Amino acid sequence: MEIILKKDVANVGHADDVVKVKAGYALNYLIPQGFAILATESAKKQHAETLRQRAHKEAKLVADAQALAARIESVLVKVSAKVSESGKIYGSVTTAQLAEALVNAGIEVDKKDITITSEEVKELGTFDAEVKCYKSVKGAFKFEVVAE
Repeated sequence: MEIILKKDVANVGHADDVVKVKAGYALNYLIPQGFAILATESAKKQHAETLRQRAHKEAKLVADAQALAARIESVLVKVSAKVSESGKIYGSVTTAQLAEALVNAGIEVDKKDITITSEEVKELGTFDAEVKCYKSVKGAFKFEVVAE
């Protein structure tokens, strides 16, 4: 029996796959649990149209994310921190501080999407970070830690 999976099912397939399974497995488990629907001709056509529209939307989202990544890569962010006499900063620079600095530069990002790729930032200098803009699209940028 041919079905269209709505969700990932172990040892069967991933969401949106059209797969063949035994009739009992499909009728007694997959369809009642909401993991799949019966793959009739009309369901297959509707599924193909949904995938086509989703691919179009996905392409637009990727293009927007790449534009955001290009904007992020072109900016140099400055983060100010309190510094001791020996040149070490009190505490360390966090992703929240970087997100705030990016907002001040005109780029709106969530602090959860920022990753500091350099070692732990505990002194003055220039360091690297990256922002996850979309699934596989990332924008790397440099930030400079300066004394307050």
